[in-house]
Amino acid sequence: MKEIRIADVARLAGVSTATVSRVLSEPEKVRQKTHDLVMEAVRRSGYIPNSTAQKLRTRRTMNVLVVAPRLTNPVFAEILRGVDDELTQSGYGIIIGNLDNRREREARYVDLALSRQVDGVLLLTGYIPENGTRDMRESGLPIVAMCAAIDDDKIPNVVVQDREASRRAVEYLAQLGHRRFGYISGTPSSIIEHERFRGFQEGIAAAGFSPDDFVRWEGPFVFSTGVAAAESFLRMKDRPTGIFAACDESAIGFIKRVREERIRVPQDVSVVGFDGIEFADYTEPTLTTFRQPLYELGRTGADVLMKLIRNDMKPEDWNLRLPLTLLERDTTGPVLHKDYKSLRRSAI
Repeated sequence: MKEIRIADVARLAGVSTATVSRVLSEPEKVRQKTHDLVMEAVRRSGYIPNSTAQKLRTRRTMNVLVVAPRLTNPVFAEILRGVDDELTQSGYGIIIGNLDNRREREARYVDLALSRQVDGVLLLTGYIPENGTRDMRESGLPIVAMCAAIDDDKIPNVVVQDREASRRAVEYLAQLGHRRFGYISGTPSSIIEHERFRGFQEGIAAAGFSPDDFVRWEGPFVFSTGVAAAESFLRMKDRPTGIFAACDESAIGFIKRVREERIRVPQDVSVVGFDGIEFADYTEPTLTTFRQPLYELGRTGADVLMKLIRNDMKPEDWNLRLPLTLLERDTTGPVLHKDYKSLRRSAI
């Protein structure tokens, strides 16, 4: 096969070889339109830049570090797909830092940033990783927070409308006639959980209910939290009829356990999830949930970081909040019981 050269890319993009070289080595010095045109020609031609020479010229690593709490979470997997696609368009590679929900693993990634082995950092953690008395901000690298906001004026946040969606969940269940609610939390220390529960509380108050009208079950963002909530639910005499779970995994765990005890969903209890993971499309019954634009979230966060690296973004444009979509499926329905205090066990 013919070797693809920089001149071939220039010919395909309709620009000079010098322009192609500048886009690849100093993207912050070219217009966005020119940058996108050249990178599309790179993609179409299959051209592979000489990364070693490029790094020596620019003093850049052409890599970005992404720190995630737990890679087994399907939410992060879809976000990372969006991140990788966006970085690839800019000629960047991705280094994934999996904390596996263990804070002691932070140090290695802090050291990676402090030694400037990457050009920027994307954090899905909701906090700044630390190594003893030092934290990642000391690296001086551009940092962008995704999913979970970080309260720092120098760090852009690309998140979703968690609070608004949770408030809407209560409104939706109330419209179906539910008067007694259950809330399955996420990790209590998480800023995401804080926002979702706050939205849930606001929804309860806005619908004319009080804290006495709901029960809250705590746990991390995992399937077992939903199972534990279901165990508590099954022991209750005054059971909620409308359940909102802060993540789809917990919602699925809850549904599986209560159906094992012949509780019908949604006839006896309605369940709403949060995330819109692919698994929710295949549960039985299919899960009503708020779908996050996970892929778009990843691409947007990576795009913001690339603009920071190119010094091409104003602080007033830093903070972005993407909307969610309510997917009405088979786990929600109108209340069938007039007496909310006597939810009966019944056959599936």
